[in-house]
Amino acid sequence: MGCSTTLSSSPLLPHHHHHQPTVNKLHRRSLLFLSTSLSLPTPLSSSSTSPPPPPDTTITDRVFMDFSICPSYFLNRNLGDELSLCTDAEPVGRLVLGLYGNHVPITVSNFKAMCTGSCGSSYKGTLVQKIFPGQFFLAGKQGRKDKGEVKPPLELTRNTETVESKAFTLEHTRPGILSLCLSENDEEDDIKLDPNYHNVEFMITTGPGPCPQLDYKNIVFGAVLEGLDVVTTISAIPTYKPAERIRQYNDLAQFLGDERAKIARAIWNRPLKTLYISDCGELNVTKPTLFRSLP
Repeated sequence: MGCSTTLSSSPLLPHHHHHQPTVNKLHRRSLLFLSTSLSLPTPLSSSSTSPPPPPDTTITDRVFMDFSICPSYFLNRNLGDELSLCTDAEPVGRLVLGLYGNHVPITVSNFKAMCTGSCGSSYKGTLVQKIFPGQFFLAGKQGRKDKGEVKPPLELTRNTETVESKAFTLEHTRPGILSLCLSENDEEDDIKLDPNYHNVEFMITTGPGPCPQLDYKNIVFGAVLEGLDVVTTISAIPTYKPAERIRQYNDLAQFLGDERAKIARAIWNRPLKTLYISDCGELNVTKPTLFRSLP
């Protein structure tokens, strides 16, 4: 019968000399290797396991800010007076800021425009609004120019980076970190609801330690290259601190939904001296390769 050729030889069966097809024999070691290889998971591709590239903190641009104190501003201020024209100004010092234009180009471009005044507004002649000792200070709040606030800019690019997760990856790890103020922004609602509103308020960390409460809520876009001693001087300026009883009363009023609580808190942590940005602008870098990325 034709099927007898497929049976293995046995002493109980007669031997047949028909030609049998060649069969590759699998040794026990081969079977073991085959079963092991089949049970191993398929390795993931390198692209799926590699971490995302770190943010590019190459310094693409530099700007400067001069800070001064005007002792007579609150005493002799008239509507329309420019702080930058203060006749008895006391210089505090200059900051040189390196900007991360590759990481957040829109934020950097808008900040530069506010420093040069090319957008119809400028930080020049505006107040440092608040100082949180050991943490950071705030400047660039929009409002009325005659109150030392920033005139709302009209010619800035809409900053879409404020809704991009990659823009919030850098942290406030040390003194001198420059970031766009989002979580600490306390500008009035009528300012923010303006269809032409552009957020240009910024903060600079003063140290001595990091500010983790600011991380992932504000956009870090630069750092102080020169003038950390000026940052320390600004941090030491006395600020308004409410008494504990007033603070408790304000907390209760806020809990009850009293809008006056927010208005009252607007003056908390304000410097008791008229600290302002007396000048600002862009610095041209002749050899950009000398300014490498900061940690």
